[in-house]
Amino acid sequence: MIKITDLHANVEGKEILKGINLEVRAGEIHAIMGPNGSGKSTLASVIAGRDSFEVTQGEIEFEGKNLLEMSPEDRANAGIFLSFQYPVEIPGVSMTNFMKAAVNEQRKYKGLEPIKPAEFLKMLREKAALTGMDSTLISRPVNEGFSGGEKKRNEIFQMAILDPKLAILDETDSGLDIDALRIVSEGVNKLKSPDNALILVTHYQRLLDYIVPDFVHVLYKGKIVKSAGKELALELEEKGYDWLKDMDI
Repeated sequence: MIKITDLHANVEGKEILKGINLEVRAGEIHAIMGPNGSGKSTLASVIAGRDSFEVTQGEIEFEGKNLLEMSPEDRANAGIFLSFQYPVEIPGVSMTNFMKAAVNEQRKYKGLEPIKPAEFLKMLREKAALTGMDSTLISRPVNEGFSGGEKKRNEIFQMAILDPKLAILDETDSGLDIDALRIVSEGVNKLKSPDNALILVTHYQRLLDYIVPDFVHVLYKGKIVKSAGKELALELEEKGYDWLKDMDI
């Protein structure tokens, strides 16, 4: 689905990613772990196409296309979804109108007619029920007055509606208590299918108790220094990240 080869990227002239190699296939869940400043969020942002990050070397191929030649809008419409670490509020824009506009942009990209109002409202109700989204929040402005847990649940609700091929969750567990984490994780697990893939960016193993990865990768100083199965997350929980300081990178 997505193949990253020798990816290097700068932020404000400082090199953050220093040769990332990663391949994610349909049906797989990959967890990216590592200490602060290792490049985890940078990698997520580069895949999504945020223009504050400059790719200086390497390739990203998404379903046979050169992702680096695509605009952020085209990447989203082609099926890449990025959840934000700190979801923003959009006062004056209702969730319903926001999501309808997003769905119709996606349909336009695929050469389809705008979704019919009745069809959209039915989908909205179904996805709200699937992800545990409070129906009263849907009519409110995007994230305005939402708690941290509600904002993260809203991200998963949006993911359910847009039905991406590749979802990247950037520290979606940040700031969540155990109950909120469980609810958000249940929503993610319900959306998993053999046709889509998921990249989880996280510091902590606790998220992986709820969303079990097929592969875990340790990102350190801009490189993936170790990859293994879910047992690697347990090893990191036990050892922490101090042992990475001894690695010659």
